[in-house]
Amino acid sequence: MKKPVFSPFAEKKIKNIIFDLGGVILNIDYHLTINAFKALGLENFDTLFNQAKQVGVFDLLDKGLITPKGFRDEIRQITASNLTDEQINSAWNAMLLDFPPLRLELLRKVKSSYKIFLLSNTNAIHLEFYNQILQKTFGVDNLSVFFNREYYSHLIHMRKPDAEVFELILNENNLRPEETLFIDDSEQHVEGAKKLGILAHHLNIPNGERIELLFS
Repeated sequence: MKKPVFSPFAEKKIKNIIFDLGGVILNIDYHLTINAFKALGLENFDTLFNQAKQVGVFDLLDKGLITPKGFRDEIRQITASNLTDEQINSAWNAMLLDFPPLRLELLRKVKSSYKIFLLSNTNAIHLEFYNQILQKTFGVDNLSVFFNREYYSHLIHMRKPDAEVFELILNENNLRPEETLFIDDSEQHVEGAKKLGILAHHLNIPNGERIELLFS
């Protein structure tokens, strides 16, 4: 099998690849969640949560510093409503779309030639939901079959773009930054990795970049 090469860094001696999840492997649309919460009464939701920045209860949820129950209670308080758990979960999960088969097949090929890792700013509610997508569409329980190791922000209690999360992956797996590529669709996360000497690529989705098109 031909070794898959990431075209933008074809000249680099890469041994390890760290993948983001949402926007890179999993199709997402933040606007669907923003609109869903607005429909539930949280009119200023887009000022509290977006791809570039999130504050307060959303940050706590992603770091695992608040439980899903605590998150839903906070949403009810913010909206001054009696929203059900199901309504809140549905709005929060609205952004999560699908796993294109070509991307999962790409991960299998890449894993045969590199050590590959998943680094995702995510939370317990989202993890359960996209594992259901995986089970329903591909018959696998979770993403562990595609990666050497996974790092979820709510389980390690730290988020991108903080240096500590990249240092954790490098140190736990004895990775050299100059041999490690990080791919993410958020520019601030890419810049965080670069500060540690990690090779990093901003996947520019609005300009039509797709991860499955950049390996040859």
